[in-house]
Amino acid sequence: MSRLRYNRKAATNHLKTVCPQMAALIQAKGAFNLRVGPDADLFTSLARSIAYQQLSGKAAATIYGRFEALFEDHWPTAADTVDIPLSTLRSVGLSNNKALSIIDLAEHVSSGALPSRRKLARFDDEAVIESLCRVRGIGPWTAQMHLIFAMGRPDVMPATDLGIQKGVQQVYSLATLPKPDEVFETTRHLAPYRSVASWYLWRVVDD
Repeated sequence: MSRLRYNRKAATNHLKTVCPQMAALIQAKGAFNLRVGPDADLFTSLARSIAYQQLSGKAAATIYGRFEALFEDHWPTAADTVDIPLSTLRSVGLSNNKALSIIDLAEHVSSGALPSRRKLARFDDEAVIESLCRVRGIGPWTAQMHLIFAMGRPDVMPATDLGIQKGVQQVYSLATLPKPDEVFETTRHLAPYRSVASWYLWRVVDD
């Protein structure tokens, strides 16, 4: 399994120390139990992220399961995906844009244009985002989700995420939904554990 690149207890203790609102939130929501995904190869991790964009978890899981079923042992690979017709990818429920994005991702991985998972692990967060955003359909949000949930990075604040914006508005009693710049400013003091803070802010909306 991949592991978090930080200590859970140290992270939550820091947040409680620097921010009374976050201390109250952690008290209300309980232990921090984010699980980092398994050490899958970069292609499967990012293909899953693309499939899940802007969909409920249940709907996305159904579509991604159909995508996996196209492959031997239900294990998608970049090398096999480049040979799959667009119409076949569409037939499993992927939108045209998502199907094109997964093909582009497969081409990037197969050609070596995208750094390997091992090499990405040595990049700082901004370099990871820059590298991943070269792929069609992968923007900063998807790259940030990869940093948090696949790479276990500690200090990511996905300020464009609507759930994060709603969580910040509620936790910090803001009159209006904050724009990304205001989210960054409001949560700046939570560094270097803003990934953990993000997880708790999502819990506000989930509940």
